[in-house]
Amino acid sequence: MPRFFKTKSKCTIRIFAAASFLNDLGSDMIRPLWPLFVVQVLGANMTILGLIDGLGEALVSISQAVSGWLSDRWKKRKVFIWVGYLCGAISRVGYAFTTSWPWLIPFRGLDRIGKIRGAPRDAIIADISTKRNRGKNFGFLRAFDHLGAVVGITISLLLFQVLGYRQIFLLAVLPSLISAGLILKFVHERKKTKAGSSKGVNFRKLSLNLKLFFLVSAFFSLGAFSYSFLLLFAKNAGFSAATVPIFYLIFTLVASLSSLPFGKLSDRIGRKLVLIIALVLWAITDSIAIFSSGNFAIFIMFILYGFHLGALQPSQKAFVSELAPVKFRASVLGGYQMVVGLCALPASLAAGLFWDWFGFLAPFKVSLVLTVLSIILLTFVGTKKATQ
Repeated sequence: MPRFFKTKSKCTIRIFAAASFLNDLGSDMIRPLWPLFVVQVLGANMTILGLIDGLGEALVSISQAVSGWLSDRWKKRKVFIWVGYLCGAISRVGYAFTTSWPWLIPFRGLDRIGKIRGAPRDAIIADISTKRNRGKNFGFLRAFDHLGAVVGITISLLLFQVLGYRQIFLLAVLPSLISAGLILKFVHERKKTKAGSSKGVNFRKLSLNLKLFFLVSAFFSLGAFSYSFLLLFAKNAGFSAATVPIFYLIFTLVASLSSLPFGKLSDRIGRKLVLIIALVLWAITDSIAIFSSGNFAIFIMFILYGFHLGALQPSQKAFVSELAPVKFRASVLGGYQMVVGLCALPASLAAGLFWDWFGFLAPFKVSLVLTVLSIILLTFVGTKKATQ
């Protein structure tokens, strides 16, 4: 690859990283406060919280699948990215003025629809990377995602007592508006041929390995409930509402610091092995919640959860993009996120029901069983690429 294209590729990845940092700064000013806002301020129960979180993740999945397919069909990526950031900004205005939990649903939906940026952006990153640095580049992006979250959480902790929930939500609008502006001004798409008339990727013709990885990821996602349950687990253990966001800060900081190293590690030892490490870390997190007690154990649980995220997210995207046909990468990446996200709705809803009906340890026990089975299934996934 000529030096010019190497330099241009690095610049594009850095702009994506900066935009992602700012957007996550804004969204993570809200996230550590989110479960407490929904349950304590708006009066929802744990089942409603699970429903809202799960519905949000399901919309993420659908929006990414649609945007990935349209991105490949229209041969356009950039428009989905900046519009996605704009949706996130508008949704936070809605949060600030919501007075009852049913009104959260449309704004939560708009927020998660903003993830239309994901598959087209990831396809660009995959296209401008090679097998030797693809994990590194996805890890670099995730590191800045989580770093933005760290800064956002810190701002939330410092200003919450002064501003309260609603003014923090309004303050969180600004970073996403800046992110949209960065993409509009500094990201330039390569000139492509006219939008095609083909129907797009035929998922029946994808490699058996890719299909199996879709299945394993869906199965694991059924037990990978929302982070909200981890935060409320800490509160249930006796930590105050003001302390709970610190746990969010802990696992997000760990994820930020570990994403790039795990991405580089996947370039060296393979995506599948790093993914197995990620699932083992989640299984240990579940086990600590079930079998351990005391404040120190809870701190360790959140640290391991951060390592789990750092290992899982870059490796997933790199693995899927390499198993997918090159010209349909956005469609396959979007389809993958759809499968995983649609499983998030029953996962979080079921976790909320188990919590309400059988006690706060029940979701962790179910998750542990599903995770162990997922690790076993993952060993059967090969690395042979699709030929479509």
